[in-house]
Amino acid sequence: TKCESGCVCTDGLYENLDGRCVPAEECPCEYGGLAYGKGEHIQTECEICTCTKGKWKCVQKSKCSSTCNLYGEGHITTFDGQRFVFDGNCEYILAMDGCSVNKPVSSFKIITENVICGKSGVTCSRSISIYLGNLTIILRDETFTISGENHGVQYKVKKNALHLMFDIIIPRKYNMTLIWNKHMNFFIKISRETQETICGLCGNYNGNMKDDFETRSKYVASNELEFVNSWKENPLCGDVYFVVDPCSKNPYRKAWAEKTCSIINSPVFSACHNKVNRMPYYEACVRDSCGCDIGGDCECMCDAIAVYAMACLDKGICIDWRTPEFCPVYCEYYN
Repeated sequence: TKCESGCVCTDGLYENLDGRCVPAEECPCEYGGLAYGKGEHIQTECEICTCTKGKWKCVQKSKCSSTCNLYGEGHITTFDGQRFVFDGNCEYILAMDGCSVNKPVSSFKIITENVICGKSGVTCSRSISIYLGNLTIILRDETFTISGENHGVQYKVKKNALHLMFDIIIPRKYNMTLIWNKHMNFFIKISRETQETICGLCGNYNGNMKDDFETRSKYVASNELEFVNSWKENPLCGDVYFVVDPCSKNPYRKAWAEKTCSIINSPVFSACHNKVNRMPYYEACVRDSCGCDIGGDCECMCDAIAVYAMACLDKGICIDWRTPEFCPVYCEYYN
């Protein structure tokens, strides 16, 4: 509608991110604030995308995996993406198979044991037990023990400065990667080769978030606490009747929690903001930082931020957020 002074590209050429005019074939693609050249790939759990003429062309992977997250003081994101929080001082079944009534044989079962870690009654996942037939792996006190054997299961243990990782293959059934940060965060990534149903606090993994609160008795619970109580491993444990709000009980900690967790909303994570909704992670960080009131408060806060950083990484965005002053991983920072 009006003339503007300046330069334009000639017909058939397009301006790239460097301000140069290039043919359509040379146009870069953008993802998470980063530029990718012609033919470059990015991968998510279910897709491989290739940069073609400035647009992403995505192909669905033949085998698609999904991840269940247990982190902080009882935050869970199911395989299908449902989120909830619970505080229960008991053993709970996170995930298992053999859930159908006519086929109750289980090839794996993963249990979390929660213990109180704050005066307000909030709990932290401290111990994880993985049962694979006669093979048992226990994660506790920043280390692991393995007992028994199962020749029908292949497994490999990897270690780095931050995590213990277990690659587990149950032939013709599941490929699993279990990641534990030796504290409160635990991730179960499953790719399955069977239509076998899965159940537990991680949901039924059927692609539908709305029926994830399916109880052990096979009905969908009206609320998350009814659902959580149905998956107690020991029926003699007490039921959970309410979810604690640690910031209400510890109002003197709220300002500190909001200030330190605000890194999630800051420019440090800006490349990820339009890829992963940051608010649930920020709220979880504030809640956990208020709740860890008998030691380990910085650890709780750092673990909660690390979960958002990991969600960004799953979308291909790597955020360098740790420093020697903020959530350091000591020697590794200088390595």
